[in-house]
Amino acid sequence: MSELPTAPVAPVAAHEPPYYMAVFTTVRTQDQSGYSETDARLEQLVKDVPGFLGMDHAQTPGGLGITVGYFRDADALTEWRSNAEHRAAQQRGRAQWYQSYTLHVAKVERSHGFTRGPAGGAASG
Repeated sequence: MSELPTAPVAPVAAHEPPYYMAVFTTVRTQDQSGYSETDARLEQLVKDVPGFLGMDHAQTPGGLGITVGYFRDADALTEWRSNAEHRAAQQRGRAQWYQSYTLHVAKVERSHGFTRGPAGGAASG
């Protein structure tokens, strides 16, 4: 049985639809110099976008990375897509950090969540 992580881990909460999500799936190259710093900077910048709802990240042992960003509306997503530092990071990603990537943008029409309550009970959202 694997150990549970020590830090609390939770997905971004469900929001009232409709809203948008951008799913960015990557396979990275060996050369990751500067990636962590740029990633941390972008995570701070996106929080300043009005309508940004949150972000989930996952990484498989085989190297597939998935980042999902949630945005209240298409204008918020467009603002993020147009951010100058974000665009510069996209260019560097294609030149250096990514072997391949896909981006999927979708309008969320249904959303709900579940959180286990104390003592094994369930709380639903």
